[in-house]
Amino acid sequence: MNDMKTCLTIAGSDSSGGAGIQADLKTMTVNGVYAMSVITALTAQNTQGVTGIVDVTPEFIRDQMDAVFTDIYPDAIKIGMVSSPEIVEAIARSLEKYDAKNIVLDPVMVATSGAKLLKEEAMDSLINRLIPLADVITPNIPEGEILSGMEIKNEDEMLKAAEVIGEKYACAVLLKGGHSINDANDLLYKDGKFKWYRTERINNPNTHGTGCTLSSAIAANLAKGNDLDEAIANAKDYLTGALRAGLDLGKGSGPLMHNYKILK
Repeated sequence: MNDMKTCLTIAGSDSSGGAGIQADLKTMTVNGVYAMSVITALTAQNTQGVTGIVDVTPEFIRDQMDAVFTDIYPDAIKIGMVSSPEIVEAIARSLEKYDAKNIVLDPVMVATSGAKLLKEEAMDSLINRLIPLADVITPNIPEGEILSGMEIKNEDEMLKAAEVIGEKYACAVLLKGGHSINDANDLLYKDGKFKWYRTERINNPNTHGTGCTLSSAIAANLAKGNDLDEAIANAKDYLTGALRAGLDLGKGSGPLMHNYKILK
């Protein structure tokens, strides 16, 4: 009997292979699951930035979702950057239609630098339509500030913000501390309880795709039947190893090395 677990990534394509769909597929495969994709956008992108983007139509996104769910039902799903309310709605309706499970949402709204990556109307749709369907969301500090409506400058404020977000949206929240707060320490809020995941800081400039890698590794571990706590712990270990073994490629900060080991 085939016991291969399956995982779906819904995200944009990164032509340099360091983030987006390509990073997700590599990460999921190395973490021991069968990886599938629904592509939401094509980008002309490398380690230095994005020079062009073409959105996939909502209709074709629904076609891709139908093709996956009616043949190889995913055991877990990772959702990355979405660019319009129409795309958000197409994804949300398909997830509801097929009663999707183990949904990890990386709410890509704001870069760690503070630059907005999502238009206001698309941000509202993501908050109102996709977050309620997610089992866990993985915001960075700027995104956590948007979702909580408060400033986050230290670990005490992380605790308050994570609780506000978790209670407001009724889902688990992995608030990523990042170097701006506490190096590599992230905070999970779930069912009224907190847990810190404290890991070493890796001084590696090749950080392109770290958010994609973490959320897709969490999804892969959920697909394999791990509970959320174990899935996050394994994903954090994987990301630390990937950063330690990062590839010195390109002229910018990336990409990560996604295949340094296989987690059993």
